[in-house]
Order: sequence, then C-alpha cells, then structure tokens
Amino acid sequence: MNILVTGGAGFIGSNFINHILSKRDDLNIINLDKLTYAGNLENLKPVEGNKNYTFVKGDITNAELVDYLFRKHSIKYVINFAAESHVDRSILGSEIFYKTNVTGTAVLLEAARRYNIEKFLQISTDEVYGSLGETGLFTEKTPLSPNSPYSSSKASADTAVLAFYHTYGLPAVITRCSNNYGPLQFPEKLIPLMIINALNNKKLPVYGDGLNVRDWIYVIDHNKAAELVFEKGKPGEVYNIGASREMKNINIVKLILNKLNKGEELIEYVKDRPGHDRRYAIDSSKIQEELGWKPSFNFEEALDNTIDWYLENRQWWQRIISGEYQKYYELQYKNR
Repeated sequence: MNILVTGGAGFIGSNFINHILSKRDDLNIINLDKLTYAGNLENLKPVEGNKNYTFVKGDITNAELVDYLFRKHSIKYVINFAAESHVDRSILGSEIFYKTNVTGTAVLLEAARRYNIEKFLQISTDEVYGSLGETGLFTEKTPLSPNSPYSSSKASADTAVLAFYHTYGLPAVITRCSNNYGPLQFPEKLIPLMIINALNNKKLPVYGDGLNVRDWIYVIDHNKAAELVFEKGKPGEVYNIGASREMKNINIVKLILNKLNKGEELIEYVKDRPGHDRRYAIDSSKIQEELGWKPSFNFEEALDNTIDWYLENRQWWQRIISGEYQKYYELQYKNR
C-alpha cells in the first residue's frame, strides 16, 4: 500500500508517520514536505532508515512534481496534512495560505483523479466552522463560517475535496479536528510557547482577556482517529475529531505555570488578535458511534507528557528558536 503523506515533517504529520510506521510494515510512506519554517526532519528520526519510508522535499503546488511522484511510486492513497496553519501569520500575510491550502489541495486532487486513487484523506480543522457562543457544539452539519484567512483557506480546500467527490466520484473523506497539542509542536502555538517562555522566565503573552475557549486533543489521539478514518471512513463524509476538553486560554496558561512552579506575574495580557474566535467545541459523536473511536488520554495526563517532552528535548526547540534547522535545510537542499 503506497501512501503519499503531505506535510509529514510538521507537527501532526510527523507524529502520524512515526505512529503508523511503528505498528505496521505493510505500508510504504512517501512523505512530501516543503520544509517551511515549521517543517523539521528531526521530527522523523524514529523512521530514519525504515525501508517503508521515503522523504521528498517539495511543494504540493508543484503539479509536475506531484504527477511524477504518483507515477514513480504508484500512489493509490493520499493523506493531506500539508498546510500553512498559524492564524496570526495568516493575518499578517494571507497569500501563502491560499496558495498552499487551496491551490496545493487542488493539485493533489487533480492528480488523485487522474490516477484513480482509492482514498483521499483531507486533514482539516474545526476553525472552518467559525465561532460559538457560550453553548453548543460544532457538528458535521454546522455551516462553514470561517473568520480568518487561515480558516477560510481550509474551508475552501474542504469544499474542493467534496466537489471532487460529488463531480468525479473521488473517494475522499475529511476530518476536522479541535486544537492539537503534544510533542514536536512548533513553538509559536499556545501550549509550547507558554512552556518555553516559562522555562526561560519570559513573559507569557495572552490575547485579550484570556477567556477564549478551545477544545483540546492530544496529538496521539488525533492521529489514531485519522488512521481509523483513513481505513474505514465513508467517502464523501466529514468526521469531527475532538476530546470534549474545553479550556479557557488563561486557565491553560496558569496550569502550565503551576506545573513548572512559576509565578503568575509572568502573564502579560496583550492586544487581542483581529477576528479572534471566542469559543470552539467539537461534537465527535459521529466518529465514535460509526467508527468506534474514542480518546484515550485525559487532558492533565497528556499535558504532563507534553511538558516533560519539552523539558527533555530542550535542544530541539532551542535550535528551532535560533533558526539553526532552517539554515541547515536551506544549505542541504539549495542545489537540488
């Protein structure tokens, strides 16, 4: 089974590849990743030398390269993790988000259609649904109402995936997940940023009043759900993935400080992000009832695991912060 995994050097994608190749030897993973600032080959050390793993540096918007990979590796399955994903960056400059998330997905879909693949899994986000009030949950039938360039680019990609299913019969399925956290997450995201700043006794920036609510899921639970949808998900369907663990941002920040024995004087409230969604909350009953998935980690246990990982892997994030990894990749691949 030859699977093209895109964005496999990023946070969720690398965790997925490490997970699936640790338990199965009947899969061949071809990992296509551009190695942007958030892509890191160090994330994939567990699969270095694995005969079932191939890395290709490249951009999913490169139609010629994508077509070549489909032909060379007889690709019959695609799992699309590749995305520009940081909301703040999309606000500062949206073009790359639409190029990668929309155009890149379209390139993959066209290749998948031409080569009659057997499954296309689009990894998406609950942010495509917009914002909730104090009550209610996002279901798969919630209308799309994205509020940032990032979420609108992902919503556009999702509609393209469903269009290819309805128009061409492409066997495509979509997952929409709540906020992930865990090992290997790039330090710009909330939980690793707060851990690293606290360890360095730096201020912990909290947007607005800190009362924005997110639904959190451990990356391992997410990837087990994605694997299940890949294997058993029904084409043309959307599956929400969430652990039903809503937390206010400020409460997470305080919990991290407490676990690291740091004082709350490190908290610094900063100007709120434009268009900041107030609350996300996922109803994941569909995937639980139809496919039999459920989260296996509770939030505090998984947060402890995450904090321990950042404590034990200081060199990993220190080199990212210093830019050493990106400089290395640029030198390694500039003549290829």
